[in-house]
Amino acid sequence: MIRSDGSGKPQPLTQSKNRQLPRSFAPDGKRLAFFEPASGTGKAWTVPLESDNAGLRAGKPEVFLQTQANALSFSSDGRWMAYVSNESGTDQVYVRAFPDKGGKWQISNRGGTWPMWSRNGRELFFETLDNHIMVAAYAVKGDSFAADKPRVWSEKQLGTSGGRKNVDLAPDGKRIVILMRVETEQGQKAQSHVIFLENFVDDVRRKVPVGK
Repeated sequence: MIRSDGSGKPQPLTQSKNRQLPRSFAPDGKRLAFFEPASGTGKAWTVPLESDNAGLRAGKPEVFLQTQANALSFSSDGRWMAYVSNESGTDQVYVRAFPDKGGKWQISNRGGTWPMWSRNGRELFFETLDNHIMVAAYAVKGDSFAADKPRVWSEKQLGTSGGRKNVDLAPDGKRIVILMRVETEQGQKAQSHVIFLENFVDDVRRKVPVGK
């Protein structure tokens, strides 16, 4: 953990001899889901969080799934967890209740990764293994989860990122930020760049007079 304003030094939230990858905060910010790959038999965990003026403090981590369950994502109401597992031999997107009650629902049908919940509580996005964005409408009745057949959200193919996340959904659910493929002339090598502009609003105010 480190403060978003860059002050202070990074502080560990959890302790482990294995690598740990943070994936998703619960909507209320009081729980973090993370993945711990270890010798090919990784585990999916969640850990309770408390915050004060000093920052975040983590409680005791709890196992969510004792399987290779990566790319964890809390639903917008915190009742469900989408994740990626290769238990079938191919990475697929699944959904389970949170806390887990034993049932699971497969969302992708031809491979998938990086699940993302819409904020309207009706759609689940994910990326295919060939870098296209899919979306599946879903409905919840009590403890039952029902998803429609996924459909292509966009024909545009995303750029590859070496297994790292290359897509994310905006908080309002109205935009998706993606790493796009770079179009080049035949025989030329593609050069991919990501540019971050900090303090964008302040920069605009300096360049554009007030009232313009």
